[in-house]
Amino acid sequence: MSPPGNPQPTTQPATLPMLLLMVVLNVIGFGVVIPLLPYFANAFDAPPWQVALMFATYSAGQFAGELLWGPVSDHVGRRPVLLITTLGMAVFTLALAFAPGIGIAILLRLGAGFFAGNMSVIQSYIVDVSPPERLAARLGYIGSAFGIGFVVGPAVGGLMAHPEMGSLGFRPPLILAAALAALAAVGMLAFVRESRSGLRTAGQRRSPFAALGEALGDPVLAPTFAAIVLSFFAFSGLWAVLGLWGDAKFGWSAREFGLVMAATGLAAAVTQGLLTATLMRWIGAGPTIAVSLVLAGLAFAFMGLSPWGWLAIIFLNLAMMGHAGAQPACSALVSRSASADRQGETLGAASAVGSLARVFGPIAGGALYSGIRPDAPIVLAGLAMLPAAWMGWKAGRAYLARTLQ
Repeated sequence: MSPPGNPQPTTQPATLPMLLLMVVLNVIGFGVVIPLLPYFANAFDAPPWQVALMFATYSAGQFAGELLWGPVSDHVGRRPVLLITTLGMAVFTLALAFAPGIGIAILLRLGAGFFAGNMSVIQSYIVDVSPPERLAARLGYIGSAFGIGFVVGPAVGGLMAHPEMGSLGFRPPLILAAALAALAAVGMLAFVRESRSGLRTAGQRRSPFAALGEALGDPVLAPTFAAIVLSFFAFSGLWAVLGLWGDAKFGWSAREFGLVMAATGLAAAVTQGLLTATLMRWIGAGPTIAVSLVLAGLAFAFMGLSPWGWLAIIFLNLAMMGHAGAQPACSALVSRSASADRQGETLGAASAVGSLARVFGPIAGGALYSGIRPDAPIVLAGLAMLPAAWMGWKAGRAYLARTLQ
């Protein structure tokens, strides 16, 4: 998967663990705030729509970041971009701990999301240094790291927070997340070398939206991007109000909700680390997306009908496993369909559309929760998984037809 004339570089033993640690930290920065959202609302006297906006702006920042950082890394290299973005995450997460009000908190989440929009750079680094036969497994490792971040982030946010102290009670988990990001930057300097020996020249630079435009005309990328958009739109619409829903229906506290989120992260990590790569080898990437998202849709339907909190948690974890299982398969299809010298650009476009979906999903979830009923975002999540599954199946068929030509 390396560009022509750009042989795969040798990597230090600690390189892959450091990259996976960066994924974990990205997700910790995202997840540490989730169990705190209902209590930010109380501390800052913010209505539910502002809480949902605080959730959505992180993804809005990621959308802009993915469009920028992926192409930049194709030009200047992966390592400097990863260093800049990791330090940026540390600064904005630390600043959020001292936000004086909901408006500033929303802007700081936007900045943190922008610097966290480096997932495509991490994926591209792994593509640069991975032989084809190991790529799917390593992309699965990214998913496992994502799941671990979902274990650690919400658990840290829920267990270290002290809502009775108002805004002061949210500082400990955010300060810890910022410190971990700063340590990751030090680790990057020590253990991660540049993965690209042949960088594109300035004359080859294109608009960040060029890869998005090309994807719309590609028979593999277009349905893959559609599956990513639909699944993340549905899932993020639920996540934005899940704490409010759990509190209203089952009386979950911040601590309990953090543990629920940690359980879903563990389910995602196990799925992507142990199951997805095997399933892709057995049935292919497209069918893996379809099966995984159908499972997620059915689990959401039963979750909404659950009369007990413990049963809702079981179905929530099954839904998380389904959604998590589809993501490495989507990344593999995108990577295999991208030209060798535009991996960062194309993977960045894929990550960007997922981030954009996570902007509008929480807005829709908050509106449905407030305007219709608390279960409405769960209904949306279940229904949207079905066309997403169809798009994944369609992308897999198109990719198979391309390889047989």
